[in-house]
Amino acid sequence: MALQSLPLDFVVSALVTILVVLDPIGLVPAFIALTQGLPPKSRRSVAWRACLIATAILAGAALAGDWLLRMLAISLPAFRIAGGLLLFSIASEMVFGVRVVRQTETAENAIEERVRNIAAFPLAIPLMAGPGAITASVLLAGRGDGDPLRLGLLLGVIAAVMLLCFVVFELAGRIGNLLGTTATSVASRILGVLLAALAVQFVVDGVKAAIG
Repeated sequence: MALQSLPLDFVVSALVTILVVLDPIGLVPAFIALTQGLPPKSRRSVAWRACLIATAILAGAALAGDWLLRMLAISLPAFRIAGGLLLFSIASEMVFGVRVVRQTETAENAIEERVRNIAAFPLAIPLMAGPGAITASVLLAGRGDGDPLRLGLLLGVIAAVMLLCFVVFELAGRIGNLLGTTATSVASRILGVLLAALAVQFVVDGVKAAIG
């Protein structure tokens, strides 16, 4: 397949959106807190299972999201507007540092309640495959306009980002020590600004489709 036939703009948009929403670096503190005291083999198992579960959820949202919207009689433009507003809310939390606090509290609560399968909850759900990531997957699938190539590329992007998350979890201890609290906070805020711009674009696309 020729390179020029690939919708590179769609791939870049999907990659940036999924990457920013998931924020692998921002998940490092929660992962460290959840797996504290576990041997390396168990931490690797938690990371791998969490990434697999989150991949299945986001892939399912991308594949069946449009069908579910039609079953509920919700138009894609309306969902784009609502989804864009939701992503903008998450972006504002990232910029003002609210999201990191919430992730840490969720992790601490899970430890206190002694949740058996921390890979599924709260790591995969809702820290990785949360409302924002699910919404982004549905919106990006809708932007593909039913093109099998674009849908396949979206699934590939989701898998690639999840693989990156696994690598980040494997290096969580080193990344935490290397970046420190200040650098992690700054990176999260920069990513939040990018996500806010993408969210506004989703709203604009939805409004254009609704009135067009």
